[in-house]
Amino acid sequence: MKSSLRLRRGRGGRLRLVWKQVDAKMAAPSSVEEMRSRVVLDEFGVRNVHTTDFPGNYSGYDDAWDKQKFEKNFRVDVIHMDESMLEFDMVGIDAAIANAFRRILLAEVPTMAVEKVFVYNNTSIVQDEILAHRLGLIPIRADPRLFEYKSEEDECDDINTLQFQLKIKCSRNPHAVKESSDPNELYINHKVYSKHMEWVPLGSQADNMNANFRPVHDDILIAQLRPGQEIDVLMHCVKGIGKDHAKFSPVATASYRLLPDITLLQPIEGEAAERLKKCFSSGVIEVQEVKGKKVARVANARLDTFSREIFRHDDLKSLVRLARVRDHYIFSVESTGVLPPDVLVSEAIKVLMGKCQRFLDELKSIQKK
Repeated sequence: MKSSLRLRRGRGGRLRLVWKQVDAKMAAPSSVEEMRSRVVLDEFGVRNVHTTDFPGNYSGYDDAWDKQKFEKNFRVDVIHMDESMLEFDMVGIDAAIANAFRRILLAEVPTMAVEKVFVYNNTSIVQDEILAHRLGLIPIRADPRLFEYKSEEDECDDINTLQFQLKIKCSRNPHAVKESSDPNELYINHKVYSKHMEWVPLGSQADNMNANFRPVHDDILIAQLRPGQEIDVLMHCVKGIGKDHAKFSPVATASYRLLPDITLLQPIEGEAAERLKKCFSSGVIEVQEVKGKKVARVANARLDTFSREIFRHDDLKSLVRLARVRDHYIFSVESTGVLPPDVLVSEAIKVLMGKCQRFLDELKSIQKK
């Protein structure tokens, strides 16, 4: 059932507002299909935001969940992938599942990060606490699947801890030109970068782990020194998740958006076609020559960001329908470099499967009682 606000004339001819219940089963077929499959963007609001395709809500539709139907409709299409970015489409799922997947990527896929910093010497202008915080946010290229979680009671060993050392001292360059005022010429080691962090193997890590653990980026500036200043610290990296601290989050960003659906309700020609093209992102609308006339057509709705610029034009806004496909999610995952983005996605799926299994186990234990 849906509610709508209507004006009714009561006794004495006075107008009054009345809430009226509108049954979705009585709606026209075209509007029902739109409510089920599209989120529509109007000039002053958004329609069909909530999911309504639950069992029994629409006459003639079997919306009961069916495993075979889900497997038939569900698909994942990889659109673009490189060493740090992954864009893929996830089709045939509900918003709750898509958002759960996004949140797991942000907060529940484990990584390795600096947890403890032992400061033996720090004569730089950067305070110990700030230095430790900066070191903690440097992404470490280490596969967390090789390590175990460390509790407060556990001792540091080769299974739960990675150890790095940062030891550097600034000095004057004896070969610098006397007239120079450039610090790069006057000083040696005056800039401390993440590349100066050296892995110190614990136990049998060097023999058992065929890996060269290091920061993801070598050019992260940690501090600046002047002659006589030095930094000497030892760092312990442990396994953790972004839910505990943002430094453990494996992604720079993980987001999704619904697939845009732009429909031209009637032909748009001439100067209006050119104006329509400028209302959308580049590549969304193209203007073609058809029988000597300029005619607009939708070239690639996926590229649009829905700025709603079209609603500034009174003669165009009624000729275009802006919508999004309800169950078609475009995911963008940008890795911090700790793990490739496709590995992060597969690990997130494993976490989601584990959550589902724990829920099923809880249901079984309740049924036994």
